[in-house]
Amino acid sequence: MAVIAAVSVWLSQRGSPDDQSVSANLPAAAAGPAARQAGSAGTITELDKTFLVKVRQAGLWEIPAARLAQTHASSEAIKRAGMHVLDGHSKLDQLAREDSEALNAPIPDEATPEQQGWVDQLKDVRGRAFDQLFVDLLRASHGKIFITIGEVRATTKNALIRRLATQTNNTVQDHMDVLEDTGLVTDATLDDVASTVPK
Repeated sequence: MAVIAAVSVWLSQRGSPDDQSVSANLPAAAAGPAARQAGSAGTITELDKTFLVKVRQAGLWEIPAARLAQTHASSEAIKRAGMHVLDGHSKLDQLAREDSEALNAPIPDEATPEQQGWVDQLKDVRGRAFDQLFVDLLRASHGKIFITIGEVRATTKNALIRRLATQTNNTVQDHMDVLEDTGLVTDATLDDVASTVPK
């Protein structure tokens, strides 16, 4: 029941002015041979398009954050987690860009201001402070999107979006695992994620 309620809240929020302002400023995707092939992929819904945007935006801030982990972290576990994030989101980003072109569905070229702010925070810290902030930000972000991934995977009629949701699910699960393996995931972070799931 909590999952259904969380999805309902997310669906009601995804039509917010913030989401509309994101889509209003997106560049048009180029049409080409891939776009013509997309006709057989199935209907693409607004939820599918929003999901595509969110996957792209995740990569736009998590890839730089993962690179910072290699130079700013004090722990080998954080550097390892950073490598998982870098590898996983690089692959997802490529897939999202390919799907954007194939489906003629525009995606952004910049992270959201909030996401860029997270990267800026990470740039300003080193050592153990970096380790904790990295885990706090990334574990919360991955936890909050996890429910949405499940909804998209379960309901999309589009084969390309279904493939992207499947890959995203596997990647996010891996990232949560390696972040939890650091031993730095706090109750406060998990409570933050839980607060987004209505009771």
